[in-house]
Amino acid sequence: MGVEGRDRAKVLEAGAVALSGQLGRTILHLRKSHALSLAELSEQSGVAKSIISQIERNETNPTLATIWRLAQALDVSIERVLQSTEDEPFVEHSSKGDTPILVSDDGKCHLAITGWIKTVEWLQWYDFTAEPGGVLDSTAHQRGSVECLSVLTGELEVEVAGVIAVCRAGETLRYRCDRPHTIRNHGPVNAHATMVCILRAAVME
Repeated sequence: MGVEGRDRAKVLEAGAVALSGQLGRTILHLRKSHALSLAELSEQSGVAKSIISQIERNETNPTLATIWRLAQALDVSIERVLQSTEDEPFVEHSSKGDTPILVSDDGKCHLAITGWIKTVEWLQWYDFTAEPGGVLDSTAHQRGSVECLSVLTGELEVEVAGVIAVCRAGETLRYRCDRPHTIRNHGPVNAHATMVCILRAAVME
């Protein structure tokens, strides 16, 4: 399916939320490393204590001016504030509620965007479910794009440029998605699969 149109807006919104959460964690880490209380950081930065608290809890999206004031008070660059703490282990947790869901036109197919927002321009992956009779029509992605569909349960049919292939549980289909393509569930039970879309794969002739 890929990220197009209004669905892209959903992904970008998810990215903004992820960036806001990263910013909050970094501000909290820097404040504690400087042994500053919320009140002290507020006094030094001119940013209200309540706003700093909301930023650290990922409850607000601060303006660039607010980020600059906090960076100045913490004696770091804005770039440092916007990046994760280098000496921290990289563990990023996305809750079920934070995971964007795309729905097919017939309402029977759902794609949970489980991929990392930072790779969305070249690598996307999803948790895909389709009810019996569900059809997911997708427009063509950029030239050379390849999609990989691994069926976990049930059975799915993929059609690309008139070529049809069936994928059953435990099997994987890889196909060009730089042309219109369709995934269908003709089976009697729900189908569940993982889908990976490589947007910058080598061009296949």
